[in-house]
Amino acid sequence: MTTQSGTTVGFVGLGIMGSPMAAHLVAAGHRVAGYDLNTEAVTRLANAGGRAATSVADAVAGAEVVITMLPADPHVEQVVLGEGGVLDTATPGTLLIDMSTVRPETSQRVASAAAERGLRALDAPVSGGEAGARQATLSIMVGGDEADFARAKPLFDALGKTIVHVGPSGAGQVVKAANQLVVGGIYALVSEAIVLLEASGVDAKAGLDVLAGGLAANRILDLKRESMVARRFQPGFRIDLHHKDMGIVLAAARQAEVALPVGGVVAQLVQAARSMGYGSLDHSALLKVVERFSGHDTHDEHDMPE
Repeated sequence: MTTQSGTTVGFVGLGIMGSPMAAHLVAAGHRVAGYDLNTEAVTRLANAGGRAATSVADAVAGAEVVITMLPADPHVEQVVLGEGGVLDTATPGTLLIDMSTVRPETSQRVASAAAERGLRALDAPVSGGEAGARQATLSIMVGGDEADFARAKPLFDALGKTIVHVGPSGAGQVVKAANQLVVGGIYALVSEAIVLLEASGVDAKAGLDVLAGGLAANRILDLKRESMVARRFQPGFRIDLHHKDMGIVLAAARQAEVALPVGGVVAQLVQAARSMGYGSLDHSALLKVVERFSGHDTHDEHDMPE
């Protein structure tokens, strides 16, 4: 597999993240056949220079590498392990890269099943959201064999900026769970800071500007403080998906037999957001939950996604 001649890639899952990722691979000179249940997404890839596949099997046929970018564990299990799926179709020697966010044990099960068929597998979940996917600046945390990671590195280079092999199969998913734990916790604390500032009569924008330049600085303050103060919650990453990810965090903690007390609170805040009807909003909408806890419900039409 060489970057000069490009790689033949089957890409399954052309959603908010997968669509720009597949297009980046095409732009980098790889031959990409894409499939999604959303035919408009498949057409967009074809317009970008990829090939429109008509099924999972069609996308996988003849591919040196198969990439899946799917919403949750059941979708990965169906597409990869199900009848007519990736493992049924791919030829021995094919490298499967699952870039979905799923439970570590799902990635381990996929890797084991792939090995039985003579295939190799990596779990390579990403962080950076829709903006990172569109700008090809994703952080990619990769579990699996180091030689397979080296083989996949030219593809990862077209998709992200921080690309790290973090351990054996499933390790990428553990790191992604830790990522979602930290992101959720920071959103909750930034939300509390906004509520405290505003309730105290302090300009929240000015206050967060100060925080962003001190020890409290973080990427969420950098990217989201203005939209949060303005109550703009158009989704880059939906509460519904973060809820799924917090379930992975808690399951991973249970498997590792560790206590994550703050993580448990964050998971409940995300659950509260879903229960309040905010599942389709960006995860920064945790602000709305914290506001309601303090008796300040600022629900407004402009909070909702367009």
